Order: sequence, then C-alpha cells, then structure tokens
Amino acid sequence: MAVTAQTETMNLWPEGKIPNFKTSSVAEKSETDASNILRISGVTVPTLTAYIAPKENATGAAVMICPGGGYGILAASHEGSDFAKWFNERGISAFVLKYRLPNEKAMTHQHEVPLMDAMQGMKMIRQNAAKWNIDPNKIGVMGFSAGGHLAATLSTHYNMGPKASQESKPDFSILLYPVISFLPSISHGGSRDNLLGAEKSDELIRYYSNELQVSDQTPPAFLVHAMDDGAVPVENSIEYYLALKKHKIAAEMHLYPIGGHGYGMRTEGKGSLANWPAAMEGWLKSMGYMKK
Repeated sequence: MAVTAQTETMNLWPEGKIPNFKTSSVAEKSETDASNILRISGVTVPTLTAYIAPKENATGAAVMICPGGGYGILAASHEGSDFAKWFNERGISAFVLKYRLPNEKAMTHQHEVPLMDAMQGMKMIRQNAAKWNIDPNKIGVMGFSAGGHLAATLSTHYNMGPKASQESKPDFSILLYPVISFLPSISHGGSRDNLLGAEKSDELIRYYSNELQVSDQTPPAFLVHAMDDGAVPVENSIEYYLALKKHKIAAEMHLYPIGGHGYGMRTEGKGSLANWPAAMEGWLKSMGYMKK
C-alpha cells in the first residue's frame, strides 16, 4: 500500500541559541558514495525531519531515528529516511535526527552535544504530539551503530547532564548493531575517540558506557546484531541486554551468525539476517505500537 507521509524539517534550537556552539569554518557537506549511501559530514546546525503517518492508518506511535557513522558522518538514507518511510507504511510517525557531529572547532565540550540534540529532539516530538496525532507515551528512539550509542545514551542519560528532562525519556528503544560500551575490551575505538575528543578520561569512558548506566527507569529495548560484526563487537548488544535483564526491563535481542555491520535493510546474501525486519514488526505489534 502506497502511503504519502507529510514531511517537514525543523531546526532543533532557535537561531543563535544552539548550546555549546562555537563559530567556526566547519561546513556541512552531503555526498552519496559508491554504495549509494548518503553521507553527511560537518553538521553544526542540527535538525529534525518529521515523516508523519497519514491519519487514516496512524497508530499514535512515533520513533526518532539516529543514523550511524562513527560520530564522524551520518549515514542519513539507509539508516534514516529509508526507515522513516518503512515506519510510515505501518502507521508509525518517524523523525530523522540530524545531530551535531562532535568537533572541538565548532563546539565546546563536544561529548555533551549529540546527547543534547537527542534530548531536544525527543522533547520537540513530545511537545508537539497533539499536532502530529501522536500519543506522548508511545515515542521511542532508534539508532544504528554510533547512532545506537546515542539512542542508548538517551535511554540511560535522559535525566543526567545540562539538558536533563523527563520529557526527553524515550518509551522504547530499537538498537541496530549499536555501540554500547566505551570500555577498551569491546569498544568501537573510532566512535569513542570521536565523541570524547581531547576530554577523553576513564571517568567519561565509564559515563558513556551505557551498559553501566542502565537503571530501573531505562526503557525496554529491541536489539539486532551479527556475530561476525567486525566493527562493533556483538558483545555490545549482549552486555546491554544483560544489564536490562538485571534490572528486569523487557528486552528482545536477535543475534545472527552472518551480517557484518552497517546493513540497515540491505540483507541480501546474509542468510537469516533477512528476517530481522519481520522480527521488529512482531515486536512493535506485541508492544502495541503497530496494529496487529
């Protein structure tokens, strides 16, 4: 069934009021690579693009999508807008977050910035829920790779840091091959170093290791990872799952033998990995976010 969603792009922060902003020569750039992947770099002005599900099939649920890219770029199509359209077809509104990429030239305390943007995005969706026909108690976050780290950080740190707010709390999270931990044994070093920059310390490494920050208040999660992921070890998802289990938070995890990293919906030739979107659909239905 073809579904036409209404889309609009909004700035996350009022002009001149972007927190931690520094004037710099850093310029945003978009390019499509040989694998037809849209790569956005140099993001200093964050936005939220709304894909609102048509009223006639809307379930009231919404999801904010954080594309991956190692906190160095944003893979904004196959880990962003492509999924927004998939959710819309199933009656779920989606919002693609173009979060700022940590860069000491363009911001102060760069490690705080992606989380501030994610908190603000979640807040905007909640505050405008009535306008977009969304249930304020059915707003989740989805993230891929480093975007999965951001989604898990939002899920565990929404009540910490300079912009902490209950309004920023996601009701659920969907984490695809996420970076969860910054601990050396299982970390994706590039994401860790890009986020923390010059302020890297043992204290910050532990603070942003989300498996150590799970509490009784952390939202339920749906996780997908492949055992042969050579970029982000599968232990990242496993450790987060075990932390949720310890706190008796509902979690569903799908681990596949073959898949590698960064696939999104592109699962051709990767065996049983092709089943993961159907598994997510089943989970969304069971949680009441999609019509059965």
